[in-house]
Amino acid sequence: MKVGVFSTKPYTRTFFEEVNEVFGHELVFFESRLTMETAGLAAGLPAICAFVNDVLDARVLRTLADGGTRLVALRCAGFNNLDLSAAGKHNLSVVRVPTYSPHAVAEHAVALVMTLNRKIHRAAARVREGNFALDGLMGFDMHGRTAGIVGTGRIGLEAARILSGFGCRLLGYDVAENPDCVALGVRYADLDRLFAESDIISLHCPLLPSTRHLVNDKSIARMKPGVMLINTSRGALIDTRAVIDGLKSGRIGYLGLDVYEEEADLFFEDLSDQVIQDDVFARLTTFPNVVITGHQGFFTRDALDEITRTTLANISDYEAGRPCPNEISIDRLRK
Repeated sequence: MKVGVFSTKPYTRTFFEEVNEVFGHELVFFESRLTMETAGLAAGLPAICAFVNDVLDARVLRTLADGGTRLVALRCAGFNNLDLSAAGKHNLSVVRVPTYSPHAVAEHAVALVMTLNRKIHRAAARVREGNFALDGLMGFDMHGRTAGIVGTGRIGLEAARILSGFGCRLLGYDVAENPDCVALGVRYADLDRLFAESDIISLHCPLLPSTRHLVNDKSIARMKPGVMLINTSRGALIDTRAVIDGLKSGRIGYLGLDVYEEEADLFFEDLSDQVIQDDVFARLTTFPNVVITGHQGFFTRDALDEITRTTLANISDYEAGRPCPNEISIDRLRK
């Protein structure tokens, strides 16, 4: 099947070309993000492959459908960037990668925790300059601290397992309890209690209308003074301006982000020779107790291999007319 792969980076092409030797699809790679301005590149392609920051709104989907596209293959788990109703209206099938490596994202989340706690980012910079002073680098024992995990699916479960190994007391919040988390010792609580009791809060829930700006000025006010907040899920779970206020007041003592609500024009690009135009993001980078990575939580060889294999298998299922277990639809979401 001929597939247009948008938001292609060198590593994307390497993995897709290697894995595709098994599947035999005809892949057309585009470096540009999929937007209204680039949607015309897909004309005549029966399938396109999109990533987290590609735009899949009603206008783009209509353009794709008018150009002959019938399949949208997401090489990610989340689909908050896609207008599912519009996809249905234009008879577009949508498939995704619901899970690839929960270990990769969970491990990155805990890496952010440890970096912030033990000031690794600051210590490494000091040593490079010959400064071996310890002032300002004091951390705390993880053992005995309370970690609140918002979203206890596959990734949240793995984060809980790692934090349990540190000896943390675990609180969890989700719409349904995960029995594996319960067996691990996670105690489920409502968000008010989780925010109030947690020393560390790690977000692992999907971005839905109900979870947008889950962390806001009101929820921050309920948190412990000096709380550590980690987000490796979706940027818009956090109201960034409210978090900046929380950092300035000291309510938030540490902030680790691998995602940002306005990341589409920033992440995955080399902007080192440009002036960042996003003033909110620029303000975040001025805090010494903030660590930001550019949406790299998924970025392990194991995860990329699984993402690629699942994506190409999804496309093969569609081409062969087989039911695809990873297809998403309005009807499925309602169940």
